[in-house]
Amino acid sequence: MPSDKPNKLAFLSMPAPASYVAGLGRGASGFTTRSDIGPAREGPSAEVIAEAQAKRGEEPEVDAEQFQDPDNEYGLFAGTTYEQDDEEADKIYESVDSAMDSRRKARREAQEKAELAKHRAERPKIQQQFADLKRGLSAVTDTEWENLPEVGNLTRKKRRKDERAFVVPDSVIAGDRSKNEYENSLDPMQQDQGGFETPADAGTLTNFVEMGQARDKILSLRLDQISNSAFASSGTSTSVDPKGYLTSLDSVIIKSDAEIGDIKRARMLFDSLVKSNPKHAPGWVAAACLEEHAGRMVAARKLIKLGCEQCPKSEDIWLEAARLHQNEDAKVILANAVQHVGQSVKIWMAASDLEHDVKAKKRVLRKALEHIPNSVRLWKETVNLESSIVDARILLSRAVEVIPLSVELWLALARLETPEKAKAVLNKARKAVPTSHEIWIAAGRLIEQQTNVTTEGEQPKTEEEKKKALDIVDKTIEAGVRELRRHQVLLTREQWLKEAERCEDDGSPRTCEAIIKATVAMEIEEEDQLDTWVGDVESAEARGKVGTARAVLAYALKVFPDKKDLWRRAADLEKTHGTRESLDAILGRAVVHCPQSETLWLMAAKEKWLAGDVPAAREVLERAFVANPESEQIWLAAVKLEAENGELAVARELLVRARTVADTERIWMKSAVFERQQGQTATALETVSTALTKFPKFAKLYMIQGQIHQAQKNYSAARASFSTGYKACPKETTLWILASRLEEADGKSIKARALLEKARLVNPASDVLWAEAVNVEERSAGAAQAKAMLSRGLQDCPASGLLWSMAIWAEARPTRKARSVDALKKSKYDPVILCTVARLFWQERKLEKARQWFERSVTTDPDLGDSWAWWLKFERQHGTEV
Repeated sequence: MPSDKPNKLAFLSMPAPASYVAGLGRGASGFTTRSDIGPAREGPSAEVIAEAQAKRGEEPEVDAEQFQDPDNEYGLFAGTTYEQDDEEADKIYESVDSAMDSRRKARREAQEKAELAKHRAERPKIQQQFADLKRGLSAVTDTEWENLPEVGNLTRKKRRKDERAFVVPDSVIAGDRSKNEYENSLDPMQQDQGGFETPADAGTLTNFVEMGQARDKILSLRLDQISNSAFASSGTSTSVDPKGYLTSLDSVIIKSDAEIGDIKRARMLFDSLVKSNPKHAPGWVAAACLEEHAGRMVAARKLIKLGCEQCPKSEDIWLEAARLHQNEDAKVILANAVQHVGQSVKIWMAASDLEHDVKAKKRVLRKALEHIPNSVRLWKETVNLESSIVDARILLSRAVEVIPLSVELWLALARLETPEKAKAVLNKARKAVPTSHEIWIAAGRLIEQQTNVTTEGEQPKTEEEKKKALDIVDKTIEAGVRELRRHQVLLTREQWLKEAERCEDDGSPRTCEAIIKATVAMEIEEEDQLDTWVGDVESAEARGKVGTARAVLAYALKVFPDKKDLWRRAADLEKTHGTRESLDAILGRAVVHCPQSETLWLMAAKEKWLAGDVPAAREVLERAFVANPESEQIWLAAVKLEAENGELAVARELLVRARTVADTERIWMKSAVFERQQGQTATALETVSTALTKFPKFAKLYMIQGQIHQAQKNYSAARASFSTGYKACPKETTLWILASRLEEADGKSIKARALLEKARLVNPASDVLWAEAVNVEERSAGAAQAKAMLSRGLQDCPASGLLWSMAIWAEARPTRKARSVDALKKSKYDPVILCTVARLFWQERKLEKARQWFERSVTTDPDLGDSWAWWLKFERQHGTEV
């Protein structure tokens, strides 16, 4: 029965395709065998191979060099010129690549970071896995740590046993053979001792605990005997102080091995140094210091003794030898030293310091003066030891004869003499040392002291006599400066200023002033004088040298009498550091030299008024009227003075005269305010109406007029005044706010909102208008509407401290601190925000932080009155009274 299934092997009898090549699928392209006759067949063409690869779904391989020029191995375009267009194209492609990369960079980095975090979370490090266990180790005690068991072999691997074989020695074999044998006889020694090799008491054993206790007891007894022995004080045995033993251990210097090695090497070096150059004194001193550092005082003293023998002319080695020995031995050493180095002041001073008796010190110093009579230091030490002024004066007289060029000795002698003799001494000193400026300054100070001191039986000097005497001080200093220049002694301005400050510190202000007069103009160009002198005044005042600053200012005012700033600075200096009389004197001179300065006139009148001298203040203002008849400030100051003292009629009359003479908008405004304060509203309205005809662009007049009508409940007239005002002065935000509040007071909140909206259109980015709008919404619509309005305001004015402050207070209490941080960043540390942060700290009872933030606020803007007001309230509650 025939089968219906197809024959799977039928292809074997079929002829091969025309393009079939055996093994082509495995990469074969044709081959030749020995049975073939002739050459092998050609392989398939490129088209056939491409067709076969396309049937199998493979992409054809692209030859990288298929477009290569056979004559040019570097490429077809290698020989072309790289032009500017090519460079621009490359730059464009590079910019496009960089832009695309930057666009993907943030996303790529975020993705990589997320993948890394995920990987770390899935497979944390061993260190992270055991981090909590490591932190827990801090609570493990020493006992628990010591009780931890030893770690055994946890690898579960069988250790390889040592299976090596060794040859057994004969002794082991012999011992193993005889270990089971038994002896049944005793040797003679065992028979004598009863069977034991070591005799023992019958039935007793040694107690080693009792033996140790007995040993400790015997040792303690011996230590007690040593500490209490009578021989301890004689040095024949060691003295043990049980109380101070542990304390003495603290002073023991324990040297490390490295330090000991360094000392040994240094000892070898110094030993080589002193042997190769025994006359080098610093080498002996260094070697002795090394031994002292090592704790070998005996060796140090031996070395320094050898050094003194080798270098007897070196004062340093003798001084070091005296230091290393005790007091009595040091005296002997220095006695030998003066025989070799008798001209050394240091040796004699060290010998004097070793003496504890004043007489002995005097004896040593006078002996030293016999050897070194021209030593200023020895003379000064000798004079300082004298308790009698007469003896000191005699010694100094002799000293200046021996050392006539010592300025210190001359000045010391002048201080000890009487005033008349002191003049003679200073004259001699000036002749002996003509190049010393200290002598001239001392002469000036002496004259000043004589002027201020009155002897017994002498009548007090009058002011004119004192002035003449003090003028001699100026002449003396001027003569001194001239003489020093003649002898080519040129001190700089800075040196003279320091001398002036020193005189001020010593209580000689007139000498200080004389030095300033004579030297302050030195080394300065004429155009730089004013700036230089102002700088000198500021630096002197900063150092607390008020007298020097006053003297420099006085000289500068003589040179520049018409400088208002100099007079103002002088008045401020006297107001801060001087007296009321000196301030009045300065201001009196100032208004004479600068009659056109309104500030100086007002300062003079104010000081008189504060002193309680109202007639004198009126007199000053009258003189000011003569000098400045049209001065607005002086007229208003006169009105204020009369109004404060209750002279209202005089003040009103002055305002009338001021409106006639000066006729300024501010005077008209003050007139209206004055009448309003006195309750004369009709007169005030009349004054405002007259002023508005003259000054229609002055906004404050509209404000006063509208407020008066509003106070009289005449809302229509007030509305007309404010409307006229903000039309005439559209940039004046206060007028818009007053008009809005008027509408709100009249119950028309919608119109108030409309006015503020219109004001914001005229005055964009005005935080004051936005703040008023927020307040209107809060009073009329509620907190939610106010918050929305505040958000709009912050969008329009993102750096407004006022709006950010309102935003902070609008938040709930827990979120105010976070809001304040945002406000500080956005407003760039606005003083209003600083004050708000201080109030937040105040609420949290963090008083010190609140005080610091209040101080920062007033430092940032000293003209912001709200910060000062809040700080004052804070200090009144939590501060202290001075």
